[in-house]
Amino acid sequence: MLLEKNEYHHVLDVLYSKSLVLESVGDFNQVLYFYFIDAIAHIDFSVCILAYNYHNVRNKMNMEYLRWRIDEEKKGDRAFFPEFINWLKENHPEKFSSLPSLWREIYDNSTPAGYRSFRISIDPGSNQPTTTNQFLVWIEEFFSKDFIKSIYKGASLDQLFNEFMATKR
Repeated sequence: MLLEKNEYHHVLDVLYSKSLVLESVGDFNQVLYFYFIDAIAHIDFSVCILAYNYHNVRNKMNMEYLRWRIDEEKKGDRAFFPEFINWLKENHPEKFSSLPSLWREIYDNSTPAGYRSFRISIDPGSNQPTTTNQFLVWIEEFFSKDFIKSIYKGASLDQLFNEFMATKR
């Protein structure tokens, strides 16, 4: 176990200070909510790997969740989410550019970014860890009021997801 705190602990403090207590998560589009929570889980895991020893119980719990979600993302409309992001890029570029940058990077077919062993890897060819600043940007984007409002049923991103899904049925 690492005894000293490093710069990544501050990122965890910021992440864990965020709350959805004033939101009605049951009123969110459930696919968008799944991928919202999924992105937060990947941020959490990626930061925890940099903040704690790999074998720390926190990291082990995160890995168990992330293993579970691999099967969950294939269920129902969730399986179409990556394609939806690319559809937005092509058909609604203004909405695509307003998405949290982590979603744009991970799901855009034209970028090399992805989840590697559950960690966020924006540049798979780099040996450099993701900076604390980048994690902080992602956290703020996901918890911005405008983004949160957009994932409610009937809101802008939900409407576009439904429009996209109509082409799949």
